[in-house]
Parts: sequence; C-alpha cells; structure tokens
Amino acid sequence: MQPTPEQSPHHAYPDHWEADVVLRDGGTARIRPITTDDAERLVSFYEQVSDESKYYRFFAPYPRLSAKDVHRFTHHDYVDRVGLAVTVGGEFIATVRYDRIDETGRPASAPADEAEVAFLVQDAHQGRGVASALLEHIAAVARERGIRRFAAEVLPANNKMIKVFRDAGYTQQRSFEDGAVHLTLDLEPTAESLAVQRAREQRAEARSVQRLIAPGSVAVIGTGRNPGGVGRTVLRNLLAAGFTGRTYAVNSAFAADQATIDGVPAHRSIGEIGEPVDLAVVAVPADRVPEAVTDCGEHGVQGLVVLSAGYAEWGAEGRERQRELVRQARSYGMRIIGPNAFGVINNSDAVRLNASLAPESPAPGRIGLFTQSGAIGIALLSGLYRRGAGLSTFISAGNRADISGNDFLQYWYEDPDTDVALLYLESLGNPRKFTRLARRTAAVKPVVVVKGARHSGSTPPGHAVPVSRIPDATVSALMRQAGVIRVDTVTEMVDAGLLLADQPLPAGPRIAILGNSESLGLLTYDACLAEGLRPRPPRDLTTAATPQNFRDALAEALADSNCDAVVVTAIPWVGENGEAESGDGEVLAAALRTAAATGPAKPVAVVHVEIGGLAEALAAATSTAAVPPVARASAPAASDASTAPADRAVPPTALAASSTAPAGPPTPTTPGDHLTRQRSDTGPGDTPAVPTLGRIPAYPAAERAVRALAEAVKYAQWRRQAAVPGKVPEFLDDTIDEAGAAARIDALLGPDPDPRGRSLGHDEACELLGRYGITVRPTLPAPDPDAAVAAAARLGYPVALKTTAPHLRHRADLGGVRLDLANEAALRRAYGELTVLLGKPTELQPVVQSMAPRGVDTVVRATIDPAAGAVLSFGLAGAPSELLGDTAHRLVPATDRDAAELIRSIRAAPVLFGWRGSAPVDSAALEELLLRVSRLVDDHPEVVSVALEPVVVATQGLTVLGASVRLAPPPARTDLGPRRLSNY
Repeated sequence: MQPTPEQSPHHAYPDHWEADVVLRDGGTARIRPITTDDAERLVSFYEQVSDESKYYRFFAPYPRLSAKDVHRFTHHDYVDRVGLAVTVGGEFIATVRYDRIDETGRPASAPADEAEVAFLVQDAHQGRGVASALLEHIAAVARERGIRRFAAEVLPANNKMIKVFRDAGYTQQRSFEDGAVHLTLDLEPTAESLAVQRAREQRAEARSVQRLIAPGSVAVIGTGRNPGGVGRTVLRNLLAAGFTGRTYAVNSAFAADQATIDGVPAHRSIGEIGEPVDLAVVAVPADRVPEAVTDCGEHGVQGLVVLSAGYAEWGAEGRERQRELVRQARSYGMRIIGPNAFGVINNSDAVRLNASLAPESPAPGRIGLFTQSGAIGIALLSGLYRRGAGLSTFISAGNRADISGNDFLQYWYEDPDTDVALLYLESLGNPRKFTRLARRTAAVKPVVVVKGARHSGSTPPGHAVPVSRIPDATVSALMRQAGVIRVDTVTEMVDAGLLLADQPLPAGPRIAILGNSESLGLLTYDACLAEGLRPRPPRDLTTAATPQNFRDALAEALADSNCDAVVVTAIPWVGENGEAESGDGEVLAAALRTAAATGPAKPVAVVHVEIGGLAEALAAATSTAAVPPVARASAPAASDASTAPADRAVPPTALAASSTAPAGPPTPTTPGDHLTRQRSDTGPGDTPAVPTLGRIPAYPAAERAVRALAEAVKYAQWRRQAAVPGKVPEFLDDTIDEAGAAARIDALLGPDPDPRGRSLGHDEACELLGRYGITVRPTLPAPDPDAAVAAAARLGYPVALKTTAPHLRHRADLGGVRLDLANEAALRRAYGELTVLLGKPTELQPVVQSMAPRGVDTVVRATIDPAAGAVLSFGLAGAPSELLGDTAHRLVPATDRDAAELIRSIRAAPVLFGWRGSAPVDSAALEELLLRVSRLVDDHPEVVSVALEPVVVATQGLTVLGASVRLAPPPARTDLGPRRLSNY
C-alpha cells in the first residue's frame, strides 16, 4: 500500500510495519497499516461483526459506522494515531487502533508516552490468535513511536479480550472503574512476554506444518491424462502409500465427462470438487501456477506443495515470480512447500502420505528428514532404505520460499513420532532463529545438520536469503553451542542418525572394543583416539569365535561399569576348506541383539567386513516373540580352530520380522535412557514377554562407526550441561555502568549518525570500555625520542616501545615492538633502531606503554553479523588464530559456562593450563573479561565491533594492551520483534 496525499507528508506510509503472520490454527494472515483507501473494506468488515462484538467494542449498541467514524478510522498520522488491519484474501478480519493520550486521557502528541488501544475481531476468526498477534505488532509500533504504555477499557463480560491482555506477558495493572475493567500495560518487553511470544510462534508454525503433512484430503493439480509425468507420478505414489484421506486428480484439460483417473475422482478445477481440500500438490508449468493458486485460495485449500520449477533458480525474473507466488498464497492464508520441491512424506499410520516423486517410499521409523535439495533427498532416501532405517517424515523443500527447516524444527520439537531430526541445508534464511529453535529441540531430541555450499561464497540458485559474512568455521561453532550435531557429509549424517535413532545416549567417552579380528580392533582403537574418545584395549575373540562368544563378550562389556559404549567388529568366519563363509550374518545379529536387549542400556555399534545379511538383520526391528536358542554349543577349542567350523544355529526368523512399535512423546531424557531396548509388555497374570530387540546400526568401516559414536558422546555431554543452564554472574552488575555507557554512545554517534558507523579513537574506546569494567593499559604517543623518554618517565620503567601503523600493528615478528626497556638509554637506542629499520616516526606512529606482567598473549573479539547476530570470539594472539584459524566462537549473550568453554575449546588451550610445566594462567579473570565484552555488545547493539588485542593473561590477573571499538546505528533485531514470516 502507498500513502495518499491526505496523509501527513511528514510521516509517510510505514511499509516496514507490514508483516505476514502465522495464526494459531496454522493459517496465515497479513498485518498492515490502515490507509484512506480502506474505507469500503472497513465498512464491509464491520457489517460482518456480530452485534455482541460491536457492543464490546463501543460499550453500546452500534449497528453501523457513520461517515465520520469511517473517516476517523482510516485517517492516521502513523505517530499519534495508528490503525492496523489483519487481512485474508485482501479483506479485513480484524483491526486495532491506538490514540496517544495525556495524563487526563485527552488526545495528545509526544512527549506523552501513553496511548489508548482498542481491538475488533470478526466473529468467524475469533479463537485463531488474531488479537494476540495484533497486540504484538501494535505494541512494537507504539514503542517505535515513543509510547511506553497502553491503556484499555474492557467490559467485564468480554472475557476473550481480557485474556488477550492478561496472557501477553507484559507488566500490567488492573482496576475496576465505572463498570469497566481498566487495564494499563507497560510495553517494554519482559522475559515473560518474550516467552509467551515464542511459545505462540512454536504452536502456530508447528500447526502450519501439520496442515501440510497430515491433510484429510489431497488434490494433485496437473495430473496427466497419460501415464508418466510429474503429476501422475505423485498421484500413483499417493495411492501406493495407502493415503488415508480423500484424493482428487485435477487437470483443466480433462474431458467434461471424465469421472475418474486411476480410480480417483477427476476434476477440471478445485472449485468443481465441491468438498473441502486440505492440501494441493501443484505440478503445472510455472506460468499456470498463479491460476492454480487462485483456484485453491478461493476454495479454502489450506496449503500447497509446489513441484513446479522456473522460479528463483532461473535468475532475477524467476526470483520475482517466486516472491509473487508467496505473496499470492499467503494472501489466502496458505503456506507453501517449494517451489521446485521434491515433495513430502508422512509415514504416520493415521496418514500414510507420499506426496512426492520418491521412487522408493521409506519404511516407517523415528527419523525426520528435511532437505533443500531434491537430488540429495533422493540419495538420502536411497541410503536410508538400503540400511533398513525408517522415517517419520520427509520433506524436500526445493527453493524453500516459505516453509523452511525452522518450521520443521518447530513441528518436530513436539512430534511424538520423531526421535531424531536430520537436515540438509544449503542456506540459513534466519540464523538467529535457527540456533534458537535448534537449541530448544536439541534439548529433547538430537538435531543432525549437513550444511552445503559452505565455501562457495554465494547462495545456491533459488535461495534468496540475507547474506551472512561469518565464516563457515564460526557457523559450525555456533551450531555446536546450540547442541546441533554438525557433520560434513550426507553419509555421516545417515551414520549418526541411525545410531541416535536406535541406541541410547552414551554416559561418557569410555569405549569397549571386541571382535574376531585383531587388526580391525586396532583400527577401531586408533579411530577412537583420533575422535577424542577413551577406548579400552580391544578384546580379540579370535577367528574361531562363535555367535555365542560374541553374545557373551558383548553382555560382559555392557555390564562393565567402566564402559559407556561398545563397538563390535566382525569379519567372515573361515571354513574347513580355508574359504571365507559369510552366511551366518543373521545368526550373529540375533546373538548381538539378544545381548544388547538384556544388558544395561548402552549404545552398541557394529563394524563388519563382508558378512552377508548381518547389516540387514541388525536393522530389522522385532516384536516380543519368543527367541530361539542362539548357538547353544560352546566355541571349539583353539586347537580345533583349523579343523572345525564355528558352531551355527538356525536363523531365528522371528527376529527379522519388521515392527514399528510407537515410542512415547519426545520428553527430555538423560543420557543412557534416550531409547529403551527392552520393554515390559505384561499385565497382571500375563506371561512375561521376551524383551523387544531394537535395531543395532552396522557400518562397513571402523572410522564411520566411531565418528558417529563420537558425535553421540559430544551430544550427550551437551545434553547433560544444557539441563543446568549457565548464567551471568551477578557481581558484574556492580561494576557496570550501563546507563553511562548508553549516554556516551549516543553522544559519540551524534543526533544524525552515519549509517556506516565510526571507529572510536583510542581514548574514546578506553572510556567506553571502562564503563564495563574493562581497563586498557595506558599508552602515550612518542613522535620523537624526547617525547618517548617523557612518556616513560610518566608511566615508569620498564616500558615497551611499539609502532601503531596499521601494517605493523600486532606484528612483533616484523620488529615493530621493543620490550623491557629498563632505562632512558635503552629506550633511545630502541627508538633509533625502529626508525632506521622500519621508517620515519610519522609513518610508524610509535607509542610507549608500561610493561605488563608476563603471560600468554590472547585476543578477544565481538562482532555483529547482520544475519547471525553478535558473536564473541577468542584465540591466542598471532599465528595460532591468524594463520591456523584456531579461534572459538559463541553467540552473545554468553553465560559463565559459555565463557569457560570458549577458552577451553581452542586447539591451543593447553598453553593456558600448564603445558610443558608452565604455570597455568588466571582463567577466571579471562572468563570474566569475556563476560564483560559479551554484556557490552548485548546491552548496546550500537557497538558493532570490539577487539581487545593483545590481552596478556598472567598467573594472576590479565592486562589489556590494545583495544578498538566501532559504533554504528543498531541493526534491526528481528528476533526480538513481533512474530512475522520472512520475506525474501
């Protein structure tokens, strides 16, 4: 919408207030400012509101709006008088308005900071969370315009509106005056209001996903008249999966008398169906998609899966076509998977939806899979299918113009059918939101991510997202902080997903290794050490080992209190004729699964070399059927190994029977009980059932099994730590002058700050840092030798002489620093050497600084990335961080735990903690400094960059020798504003 001439030229139409939102039932709506062009829409809206709702709004019968009312409600200055509307299909379904008032309740202008607010929601849309979303947005608008409080008068019988205010989480006061409830809300966001907002966001976005993957009816638009083609393939897959709802085929080219196709009702449009359609799969050329979307929107379709290509992946024209597709769909309250999508699968027995092009439908299971690439999706489905893994849901989102991985994290968080979330991502549209959602989801179930396009320096075709400047190593560190298991390849993602879906979390890094190959055991041992695990010496069962020997050894290892996980290695047995025999895979699998089911709940992984049927048998879930005896005979004596084959048993066919017993809801669990291998399906008087034997993941290489196990160990450790979150020490508050820093920042930026920002001078930076208890060691300029001597006399010997020229700063290796100058002679001599070696004083810009206690040189930085937010970084100064990239990162605000982990997570951390007999540094002082820097950039978003270099950390205390600070107008904090869908 554009401003009209009747509106104030000083306050143009605020298009940044426009937003698409997801409502409580999963549908979408648009919130925008009301303009003078909305008079007819307002009148039409008001006519559809019940008399009761009108009474609640105006406290009296008010059957229609007068011309004066319409003018007042559509003319705003967007400062003292603001109106917002919620629209679906271009028509109003709700409005809200505020008017600035003074202390007497009369109309006012700034600096008055209170406003009267009133809502009206169409009766047909009450209960959808419309008023709650409107309150978030009108409160944000009011804060932007300098309003700090809302006042509202509500009739006592208007319980719904009272509840909207009560549940918002803002600080509020209530009183009863003149027969009405008088409410006053402080609009400053609180921890409670933010929690309420995010809980509503989670429920709404999860519901919007549920509408797409659990529909009651599906229409395939573009079903071909002849076999083959995209639409016909999707229809075939829907029928083959046994979709439990109604299915329709739609094609405008169908003959008027064609009633069915493939046994499904055939129609030429959605409107012809005459029954509600929940989901439409769109498989028509891109130029015909708008027509299909209109047909869907006008007939109440709830969501779209757009398989059609020809959008952002085709360049600028396609990108604009994609934006228009999203705008069109959202205007009707619909969300989109795609375009250029591969489809969706939901294996829930109540749904059985396969609205995809997948050639092989995966078995039901406990893994949720999201991918932005159709090709990668096919590869992942094929890999999981071959390894016997099952999926709860599968989504290939293509260009993910609307629905993204964030939405599915919202859904999987509470989905009782999903135990592990796997995501292949090529771009992060909203990194701040992703890390927030991933941290919450990872607290109850594992999240495994592969990030594609890591080093290309560009966004993949079709992905129009905000550009992030942070390097991939930083992205990886931030994911780890959020509990995300970041792996490099899709193979590693499948490896980790299988282990996490089928095995309990390990309680620690102690790994037992057993098997019938000494060499394979040693390879596994080396792999464990390389991954930072603590393996025990491998136990060699010899090549004569029988399945019974494996079962006994595994049971013994699981029962050992000094063991947290077990890796079983197996090679084929050698028969009497010297040839390898690999046909005993099912027997060995039965032995291993029986031992695992009856032992303590610890993860087990199997590494095998060419044992036929072993991986398949280990992957098969089982019921509580009776278990036949396994390899009853004992192993032959060692002397008989060359003449007698290993004992065999009949493969227990019951152990290979597939079962998909549902698990309970995904509640947080402690490591070790993430998945219970045995259950007691017995009741009073029942015969005890044999324990259920869960899947055991099998790997063709030791490195793959150990890497998956190592990821599980690190994730389990994160889960234990996340159960007791870190905090910011209270003592910091006593030494931080937040208000003084804010005033100083305002003064430094000035009334009309440069959008590009400005770097602070040395003294300015030191003053600002001092407000947060960060002291920078003083330096004095030394433009000539006499000035250097005078500075040293003022600071006190010994001193350091340093150049501050940009090309020499922090480069002691180039000779630009002279240390421990104990007297005037040494200082003059050093000054002369510097100028002879490196250039004139005007070029070198020398300074004198008193010597700091000896210690380890480190660097502390904080930067603001426009997409990811504030990032705190730490490393050793010089080559370790600059040449080797040995730097650790955490998102701001950092807690005491984050600070402690930060200094311990760099590879060179041993240097800080007594490496080679050196004295450990004062890590507590270093952690406190990190927390102070974190608080500074978190409290003041105008601080877009801080660099403390070097920070010399001694055995007691530390010294900041150099500092730089950059200020800029604060970037928008979309993660703290009202709920809104991204618009790319």
